[in-house]
Order: sequence, then C-alpha cells, then structure tokens
Amino acid sequence: MSVQSDVDRHKGIMPGLDLKFLERPRRSFYCPLCEKPMRDPVQMSTCGHRFCDTCLQEYLSEGVFKCPEDHLPLDYAKIFPDVELEQQILSLPIRCIHSEEGCRWTAQNKLLQAHLSVCEFNVVSCPNRCSVKLLRRDLPEHLQHDCVKRKLHCDHCGDEFTGEAYEKHQGVCPEESVYCENKCGARMVRRLLAQHSVSECPKRKLPCRYCKKEFLYDTIQHHQQQCPCFPMQCPNRCGTAGITRETLMAHVKEGCSTAMVLCPFKEAGCKHRCPKTAVGRHLEEATHTHLSLLGGLVNRQRLELRELRRAVEELSGSRDGTLLWKLTDFSQRLQEAKIRTSGSLELFSPAFYSHNYGYRLQVSAFPHGNGSGEGSHLSIYIRILPGEYDGLLEWPFPYRVSFSLLDQSDPALTKPQHITETFTPDPTWKNFQRPRPGALGSVRGGCLDESMLGFGYPKFLSHEEMRKRNYIRDNAIFIKASVDVVQKILNS
Repeated sequence: MSVQSDVDRHKGIMPGLDLKFLERPRRSFYCPLCEKPMRDPVQMSTCGHRFCDTCLQEYLSEGVFKCPEDHLPLDYAKIFPDVELEQQILSLPIRCIHSEEGCRWTAQNKLLQAHLSVCEFNVVSCPNRCSVKLLRRDLPEHLQHDCVKRKLHCDHCGDEFTGEAYEKHQGVCPEESVYCENKCGARMVRRLLAQHSVSECPKRKLPCRYCKKEFLYDTIQHHQQQCPCFPMQCPNRCGTAGITRETLMAHVKEGCSTAMVLCPFKEAGCKHRCPKTAVGRHLEEATHTHLSLLGGLVNRQRLELRELRRAVEELSGSRDGTLLWKLTDFSQRLQEAKIRTSGSLELFSPAFYSHNYGYRLQVSAFPHGNGSGEGSHLSIYIRILPGEYDGLLEWPFPYRVSFSLLDQSDPALTKPQHITETFTPDPTWKNFQRPRPGALGSVRGGCLDESMLGFGYPKFLSHEEMRKRNYIRDNAIFIKASVDVVQKILNS
C-alpha cells in the first residue's frame, strides 16, 4: 500500500487520488472507473488496461469477470501491480492538502506524508491526550495555556496540578494572600480570612439589637442614634412604656394625655391651645365662636372656587389650531434661567386644540435654551396632551406644525420679519403617538412618559438675533403655534 493511500484513507476518500496537482496528470494516469489519477494501479497483462486496485476489486465484486474497458474475459492470475506507473504518479508535483488554509508547500506526491508530519495546518491530537484536536501551529499555545492536562505548580502553596485541577485550585488556595472581602483593607492568607471576617473585621456586619437589621460594625453605633426602634421617653414625662423613636411623634400628638394640642377647628381660624384632656371643655365653651369661624371659612372657599373657575376658563385655550402666546417679564425669566442651579427653566403655554373635537396640544419654551441651544438660544417645543377626544382621532398625530416668533416692529415704519419654522411629524416618532391618559397631571412635574415628550427646536433663535429687531418689546415676546389641519369628512 502506498504512502498516498494512507493520506487519502485518513481523509475518507474513495479509490482514486483527490489531490491538488500543480499540472493536470496525463490521461493515461486516470482510472477509467473512478476517473481520477490511479491509486495502487494494477494492469491486466492480457489487454494492458490499468485501474485502481480498489476500483477493480469493487467492480469484480458485483460478479462481472470481464475487463471494464474491452469486456474480454479476465484471468486473476494475469492481474499484477503496475509499480512503474505508481512511481510515475507518486513523482507528480502537488500542493499540500491544506493549501486553501494557507500552506504553501509543493513537492512530489510521495513526499506528502512526510510533509504532513510537520505541516502547521495539519490537524493533530494533543500529546497530553486531553481529547482536543487542533492545527499543529496552535499546539504550543494550547499546551502552555489551554490544555486541561498540562502540569502546573501553584505559586502560593507549591503543589502540582493538572491544568483542569489548577484552574479549580485558583481562587481557593489556602496560602494565597488575599484582601478582606469586606474591603476593610486588611490582607492575609486565605486560611485566616474566615476568622478575620467573624471577629476582627471593622466592616463585618452585625444585627442592630433594636430593629434587627444588619449594619457594618463601624457604623452600628451611628445607626443606633437614628434607629426607629430605639426606646425613647415621652418628653412630657407621661410615663407611657414601649415608646420608640418612630412612634414618639405620634404618641406626643395623639396618645400623650399631657400633650398640648390645637383646637380641632384650627383650619377655620381658632388658635386655642390646651392639654388634650381639656379639649372637650373648650369645644363646649366656644361653640358660637366656632360656628362664626366656619361661616367665614365657607365664604373664603366660595371666593376661591370662583377664582379657580375663572382660571380654568382662561386656560381652556383656542380650538382653531392656533395659539398666540405672550410671555411677559421676559428679561426676568431669562435672568432666572441663567442663575438656575438645577435643570433648565421651562415655561408652559395654555393648552389649545388643533380643531373642534381635535388634538390637545401645549407649547413650551426655554428662555435660556435647552440641549444644544442652552445658554445661547431660545428653545421652543410642542407636545401632545391627553385630550377628551383622543379615542376618535387618527394616531400618530399627522398634521404639519409651524412655530413663529413675532416681530413687534411698527408695520408703518418697517416690515415685520417674523421667524417661522415648520415640520411635518414622522409617524415613527414616539413624540406624536397617543399619550396615556394617566400622564395628564405630570407634564409640568418632569413627565417621564415617552409619549408626552416634546418635539421642536433647541436652537430656534439665538439671543443675539432676538436683540437685533423688536422680537422683545415691552419686556415681552409673542410665540405663535399653528396646526395645518386637513379637513376630512367624519363618518358616523
């Protein structure tokens, strides 16, 4: 059996050589049965035809005892190995079977097996018998770092381990020097760590004797000065037992019989203060006074409700898709925004509707700018608010929106130059999806609902440009917002 046969059998190749020849072999080198260069060629002396030994054996095993080429009867005694042809095939120049992986070796066919014993791209088994197979060029790295059966010595205890056992030993070696897990700064060998953590570490956890919660050893005394379950005495010295720090205020206000309390009609205006035990007598003696105070309270609340109704009517806004918003005291608001230490100053317009039974909208402005315009520009945004008719409307909000900062110059002297920006909502923007009804009350308190986020222009107009014309006049600016509503027929 030839060297090349071992190579091809290892690759699982059937009869015939499946190699990368530098030049196409002569036609006479090909087996008529497998149509590949012959492996272990045999010749029939009766007719001179040549075949792969294995190809011919498989052909004859089917019960046909004729030459596959001329169909003449065969004589087993006249079939012999063609050594000369085999040597010619083994002398043909080939590339390495791993040439596609990067090997550049070329030589005679008969030298392939010797090359594969050193080829960097050939797959080999780990000599430590760890069951891993890899490219020969990756073997040194595997033996040094990855092989689970490599031999290693622990730097701390000196014991020898296989690679797999060494990895398990790392992190548990009793002689390794480690820092305290509680981060107290102490360093010791691992076998002493447990005792340190239990009885020596200043960062160890201990339960509070009053509330039973765990605290660090060096902070538990500070905790006990604030512990809600710490026992306390009533400041009125009423003698009640079982009072804790968290129940002390409730006891003084409600449970202590000697505590001074305000009259139950304090909201109506009675300022009488007496021990809790004397409240009943005060109520009997001051009945007419309390009734008079309650009458005054009712009158004040009636006036407040009237003012609230008036304010609600003023804030109801327009319903024709146009908002004209006057921001007064602009210089003071701008100065307030400049000295603000937490967040930008955002001003909110009255709510308005895009049309009758339409979308409820609100404009907001940052006098000192927001985002990329902070400190240098007027920023303007618009947001969708939960409205009464949202269930009947098309979502997302589809209409074009325009912002204008109005030039307050006298038209008789110069033509006003209003600043206008217009955009059409992208249906994928979260800003114009239907807002959740529950988000209504949180707009001015820093709403986190993505459907309530505003959209607009952080750099609507710079402060420098605003001063060039009469955009600010009488310490006020006018912002106009309009919605270009396309009229549609509503189907009932």
